[in-house]
Amino acid sequence: MRRMGGWLFRYRTSIPIPIAIALLLIPASASPSFSPSPFGLGVMVVAAGEAIRLWAVHHIGAISRTRSDRLGPLIATGPFASVRNPLYLGNILLWLGFAVSAHLLWLAPIILILLAFEYHAIVRWEETLLSERLGEPYRRYMQRVPRWLPRLSGEFSRATEPAMPSAAVFSWRDTLFSERGTLIAIGVGYGLLAIKQTVLGAWF
Repeated sequence: MRRMGGWLFRYRTSIPIPIAIALLLIPASASPSFSPSPFGLGVMVVAAGEAIRLWAVHHIGAISRTRSDRLGPLIATGPFASVRNPLYLGNILLWLGFAVSAHLLWLAPIILILLAFEYHAIVRWEETLLSERLGEPYRRYMQRVPRWLPRLSGEFSRATEPAMPSAAVFSWRDTLFSERGTLIAIGVGYGLLAIKQTVLGAWF
């Protein structure tokens, strides 16, 4: 699982491409009584996912874009005080939101299962490296902060101080610049869904 996680980490951007192709090519199961509300609901889910990503990138910085094993320092502020992998949770919400917006609700659980497997393998690999490189502070962090289900009570203990005061280092301007690729991809994604509606007659 960990060896697979290292490979998936390096190609994590291109692996979801088949999901994007499926969202664009599979016709929506529309009917005259079908409510347009799924599209709006999908937009809200996408917005929630991107909000989580922006909050996380604001604290972790551009290291989130690396393709190598040059993992960053221990970040225990912002969303990282409640859950260890907010960026991956944000990604899952993005893809689920697009599935809902495309009126492919049946595809959403399939996407969830695929991404859950991918990210779980990646996280197992990341945790091994971070535990080796950061030692006891990271292991204490793992004990205090859940991997996937956010805890809602309080900030992470300052006993494991993060290596940098990330919120002070990464301005929102730097955050938006680092996240520009994802923001552009969201805009392109909805543009392609609009083309799908026009060309294929898919109703959403």
